[in-house]
Parts: sequence; C-alpha cells; structure tokens
Amino acid sequence: MGNHFELSVVADNKQWANERIDAGISEIQRIERLLTTFSDDSETNQVNNNAGIAPVAVSRETFNLIQRSMRISEVTQGAFDISYGSIDKRLWNFDQTMSSLPDKDTAKKMVRLINFRNIILDNEKCTVFLKEKGMRIGFGGIGKGYAAERAKQVMISEGVESGVVNASGDLATWGLQPDGKQWTVGIVNPNSSHQVFSYINISNMAVATSGNYEKFIVVNGKKYSHTINPRTGLPVTGIKSVTIITTNAEIADAMATPVTIMGIAAGLDMINQMKDIEAVIIDDNDRMYTSRNININ
Repeated sequence: MGNHFELSVVADNKQWANERIDAGISEIQRIERLLTTFSDDSETNQVNNNAGIAPVAVSRETFNLIQRSMRISEVTQGAFDISYGSIDKRLWNFDQTMSSLPDKDTAKKMVRLINFRNIILDNEKCTVFLKEKGMRIGFGGIGKGYAAERAKQVMISEGVESGVVNASGDLATWGLQPDGKQWTVGIVNPNSSHQVFSYINISNMAVATSGNYEKFIVVNGKKYSHTINPRTGLPVTGIKSVTIITTNAEIADAMATPVTIMGIAAGLDMINQMKDIEAVIIDDNDRMYTSRNININ
C-alpha cells in the first residue's frame, strides 16, 4: 500500500502474541492484494481498465468499501472522492523538479473526471462501472484505515484484548497498556515531524492525521500540500494538519483529507454535526482549532 504498518499487542506469552500479529499482517496483505493499483489483477485495476467500457464484478468486500466511500463523498460534498485516481500524475508529481504550479484552466481540465456520481454500482450483480473513459478509482484516502481496522478486528477475534495498529501514523487502538492506563497518542508538530505538538489519551479509538509536512513542494517561498482540491485541481492552502479522532480507523482515515479541503470553518461545522468524531486543526499560522468535545493536553 506504500505505507508502513506496525502492530503491537499486550500479552504474557511472546510466541502467542507473535502468532496474533502474524494473523493481523496476513489480513493487511490480503487487503493490499484486493485494493492495490500496483498490480494488474487487483479488483481496483480491473474496474479502472474497464472505465467507460463495461461494469466489472467485484467481491462484496470491495463493493461495500466503494459504497461506504461514496457515502462519505455525499457527506463531504465531494471533498472526499475515490475517483481522484484519474488526476494526471504529470500535473502533480510533488517531487523536487516541480518549480511552478499548473495554470488554473489546465488544473480544472485535469480534474473533470473526478466525480463519485459517475461510479455506478449494481447491488444485485455486485458490479462497479466507471461511466467515463479515463476515470480511475483509488483507495489512498481510505485503504490504510480500512486495513488497520480489519487487522485490529482479526486480532481481537483471536483473543487479543489490548493493542495498537499503526498504519503510517494512523492508529487503531483497543484495550489498555500493560500498566492499565489508556494509550497515549502524540499529535505531530506540523513544523517538525519528529516533534510532538500535543498528546491525547485514548482507548478503543482511532486517530488519523493529514498534514502538509508529509509531501509538499515550495514555489516562490510558499509551501503547497500534496492534498488536491478535487473541484479546482489545485493544492489546498491555509491548513498545516488535520487530526481526526473517532471510533473507527477507516472513518478517521477518510475524514482527515476532506476536512483539510473544506477549510477550518466548514470542516469543523461538519464534524460538530457528526456523532463520535472529533477534529484538531492546525492552520498555517500555528493556531489550533478543535471540535466541540475535545480535550487536548
């Protein structure tokens, strides 16, 4: 998935613990085979290769994930959209060779294929059809959270009472530390990814962060995040990082990017209307904004 996963469990027996961790790793590998865009025979690429041509039968698991993704697209008014895969990599490669932004008209043309409403699902036949030729779906915004959540569930089903799945900084936690305390999670300082901005104590919760410190370019002294607004094709500015805290790693992963795209006021307004989900936003001036029910140390 292009992500680093780390699995931890609390147990008295090392061998028993390692066997449960292996089960979690197997589950992550299984999901990767299903969703990756780096393999021609993955279900994702079969759907993409038939864009504008024909519906493709997929597993119920992939179908349901796409269905849930489209619900999140509805809730976020398209700020989250798995059809972002159709954005041309020549437009945004976010490497050191990129020294200028594409003009607004070019960027707008490039995102014309991003439209979750053109993903046609047939529940009875369990098929997915991308209406426009050239459309592509990708699970970069939700896949690692889904994999973390599934690995957690597999390990719980095998008897693990406490643990953490860390998917490149997105965390799924359950139970307690060996000393009986909740897990302490650090929110990264967006100005220095090796430093912690603040801490929260959680259990049976998931945390995901989307930040411009991970991948960005600097043009004329201004930092541009790798997060692209699907409406404009241009990078989002104004927010350094968004951290989502909720009960499910898939939801946490999926909601971090759209809040970044929507901006502070609209993003927090949306989060405040939802149940069991909180957000911490750090803007370009290092000011911190939080949703209503959050308690930050």
